[in-house]
Amino acid sequence: MRDDEQDDRTYKVVLNHEEQYSIWPAERENAPGWRDAGQTGTKAECLAYIERVWTDMRPLSLRRRMDQDQPGEEPSAPFGSSDSEAGA
Repeated sequence: MRDDEQDDRTYKVVLNHEEQYSIWPAERENAPGWRDAGQTGTKAECLAYIERVWTDMRPLSLRRRMDQDQPGEEPSAPFGSSDSEAGA
């Protein structure tokens, strides 16, 4: 039998400053930088909750930076690849 099938501990879902999720034993103090997300239950219940709510795996700082780019703007070309070099 697998370990997770015998696991009767209660877990909690935790969240860090980048809005990344994890599970942690409910009776333990959160690791530094992690806060409760408001969900407790079995391991399977907590993992199912994370699967439902964590739909964008990008860290918060990356999402914010990408949101600053205005829709419709073309991304800047990589260094050294201007149109003038291509003979345009």
